[in-house]
Amino acid sequence: MRRVPIVSIALLTLFLLQPVVAGGPGPPRPARMGREDLAGGMFALPGMIKSTHDGNTTLDITSLKSSDGNFASGMYRSGKVRAEITKPYGVDEFMYFLDGGVTLTSGDGTVQAISAGEAVTIPKEWTGVWETDGYTKIWVIYSDDGSGL
Repeated sequence: MRRVPIVSIALLTLFLLQPVVAGGPGPPRPARMGREDLAGGMFALPGMIKSTHDGNTTLDITSLKSSDGNFASGMYRSGKVRAEITKPYGVDEFMYFLDGGVTLTSGDGTVQAISAGEAVTIPKEWTGVWETDGYTKIWVIYSDDGSGL
């Protein structure tokens, strides 16, 4: 009988137990976000991107990226930020806010305030001002050519 080294078993176990994150190992399967993930546990997973710009720290994790690269979903957390979007947004994005919120002022002057427990969809052609004191959101993005994902 051939013995399998314990290291090989440990690596195989890690491979099989890894969560589904963009580019993650394993066969295609549903990307689940449980209560602990939605409470912030998602940001502890491998593949989480942390960045700081102008004193604002953001956390971003992709839970799923489609095989054609045109569709993706995940979670995002941001502190206070104000951004003027002068070029088209570039992707169609659905956002559901878990906490905090955002005020969106469209190029035509229309103002929408989206709060925790609410959702918004931004079309790829949108321009305007994005203002927030901070939020956590679930995002779903579609791009017909995969750019911006």
